[in-house]
Amino acid sequence: MEYSFRAKVWRFQGSAGWFFVTLPKTLSKTIRQNHGISEEGWGRLKTTAQIGETQWNTAIWYDTKAEGYLLPIKAAVRKREKIETNSRVSVRLEFENEDPKSTRWRRYT
Repeated sequence: MEYSFRAKVWRFQGSAGWFFVTLPKTLSKTIRQNHGISEEGWGRLKTTAQIGETQWNTAIWYDTKAEGYLLPIKAAVRKREKIETNSRVSVRLEFENEDPKSTRWRRYT
C-alpha cells in the first residue's frame, strides 16, 4: 500500500539534531490499523519513503506524545532535495502488502 501527505520538516533540539516530519494523525491511525502487526520494537515500522525524486528505505516510529508516526529525513535526502527546517514537503510512503490487488494510493493533508 502507498500513502502520500504533506508536512513541515522540524528539527529535534537534542545534540544529534535529527530532522523529521510528523505524519498526520488520521494517516498514522490508518497505517497503524493496516500495518501495525508488522511493527517492531518501539513502534518501528519499515517503509520506503520518497520526497521529490529521492527514494530510500527507512522506518517510521510511533510517537505517543504526537499520537502519530515520525519519519526521519536523512542528511543526504535533505541535501539532494534542498530541504531545511520548516520546509513543507510532499512525502510518499510505501509498505509491502501481501495482497498486490489491494495496493492503492491514499492522500491525507
